[in-house]
Amino acid sequence: MHRQKTKFSHRVNRVFSHRANGMAKALERRGIRATYELHDRVLSNRKSRRTFAHDRPELDEVQERIVSEVDGRGYSVVTFGDLFPEAHWREIASQRDRFVAETEADLAAGGENVRVREGKEFVVRLHSYGAELGLDDPWFRACASRRMLDVANAYLQMWSKLEYVDVWYSVPQPPGAQRVSSQRWHRDYNDKHLLKAFLYLVDVDEEMGPFQYVPGSQPGGPYADAWAWRPLGENYPTEEELEERIPRSASHAFIGPQATLIFCNTAGFHRGGFSTTKPRILATATYSSPASLASLTQASYRFTGSLDELDAPTRFALS
Repeated sequence: MHRQKTKFSHRVNRVFSHRANGMAKALERRGIRATYELHDRVLSNRKSRRTFAHDRPELDEVQERIVSEVDGRGYSVVTFGDLFPEAHWREIASQRDRFVAETEADLAAGGENVRVREGKEFVVRLHSYGAELGLDDPWFRACASRRMLDVANAYLQMWSKLEYVDVWYSVPQPPGAQRVSSQRWHRDYNDKHLLKAFLYLVDVDEEMGPFQYVPGSQPGGPYADAWAWRPLGENYPTEEELEERIPRSASHAFIGPQATLIFCNTAGFHRGGFSTTKPRILATATYSSPASLASLTQASYRFTGSLDELDAPTRFALS
């Protein structure tokens, strides 16, 4: 098991100079990257690939199309109704309505109780980290279902981990605000074997911070070498730097109605959440390999149900 951070550089910092601490952090990063490659090639992912090869899911036409499109260009767009019945959407819509009402009441009262992360205060989260989730949560139930899990496993060609599940409320930004954090173009740092899902819970137009993606920037694509992905990589070029390597016309903004469901490999360049008008509300999930820096440290939730009652791929994903 490898981690995003260790105590090594912290201990050095208590004894040696700032320069020595910088060296310690560099060594720490090098060790994390080497450990990731070991887990990817030999340990965690090798076993997961072998297990998948002996138990391949049977996909329907919609699932096959999602896997093929993500494999070819890095993303695929369907509707929630392509995978799930209308009754399930109504449950998620009710979850959305409760979350929005609570969030807007908290924000109106000063925002003391909203769940945000340092540096990403523009996103209010329903769960954040440490949530206890079961199959009574409608979005979690969709993410843990074989309808979505089989897509993730077939795309990654291994049994994957359901690493992150949440619902986001992107707060509109004031005039003159600058893009920060994930509002900027970036590659996710924790794994190159990624499949993310974004479900629009409201209609999203071009001014509401739509999800944006550079097709072909995922590992193996024609733009993969532009600030190529690596564990803990420095993958936040400026917009000007990105346009020197990748033309602006190559990026795609996902404008669409509620119930739009986007699958993508976010090891490719992407950004979103920079709304200047109305709140962007979406549900999101991340499926990653067992070698992921994040899945080997902490999932965003603790599953409260009985693992023994689940089939093997689902049990693997949630454990």
